[in-house]
Amino acid sequence: MREKIVFIGGGNMACAIIDGLIGKGRDRADFLVIEPYTPARDALVARGLTCQERADEQIADAALYVLATKPQVLQEACGQVRAFVPAAATVVSIAAGVSLASLSEWLGGHARIVRAMPNTPAKVGLGMTGLSATPACGAAEREQVDALFAAVGERIWTHTEAMIDAVTAVTGSGPGYVFYFMAALEQGARELGFSDEDALRLAVSTFRGAAALAASEALPLTELQDRVTSKGGTTYAALSHLREAGVADAIAQAVHKAQQRAQELSAG
Repeated sequence: MREKIVFIGGGNMACAIIDGLIGKGRDRADFLVIEPYTPARDALVARGLTCQERADEQIADAALYVLATKPQVLQEACGQVRAFVPAAATVVSIAAGVSLASLSEWLGGHARIVRAMPNTPAKVGLGMTGLSATPACGAAEREQVDALFAAVGERIWTHTEAMIDAVTAVTGSGPGYVFYFMAALEQGARELGFSDEDALRLAVSTFRGAAALAASEALPLTELQDRVTSKGGTTYAALSHLREAGVADAIAQAVHKAQQRAQELSAG
């Protein structure tokens, strides 16, 4: 018998995980979603999922609970479900900035909790999720959660909870950095005379291909740069300008800024 998974919140990331699991062979009957917002709940029901407006005894027999609400309403949501979550169950939170200690307190002292930081490419099965668990989570609980996020991409387990803020800065916010660079490349293409449609195609295709190539080659990214850069050539001219402008340093500093903000949010 396959385990039942309860999602507290039925937003975009919850749907991405559910879709990924269904794509891996899970049945829609394996899921129960608690979603108080009527239009969202109706949309989930229309997709063949079982939904409820509020938590009750119907959720008490699950082995895995996924807290997928917005951070600002998570404490209230935990208060509504904690009476029904078995002590042996694993609870996963995908809310940014909410510590394991706070989650345990809001859940009435629950011990088996994992913080997860997925990113938006999970929606297309290409996500990267950072994971950090309480000491009460053993190998079985980690495997349980790892399988959950394997349905939407890659996973990385951090040695300390503090490193979740670093994951947030690199991959949680990372798609925003990539879109920023893509938009700049798109702008350059338009300025060179391409239509809006073709400029977007050129930018997206270039990033898609470069990312796939980097993933397929066991080489440092700097070496991949060197492979497409001829001394005095076009790529050399472009990269020289980016280096003179300090673009790499600015991106690295941006990652640090994101981590600092994540730490501020975690500290409350």
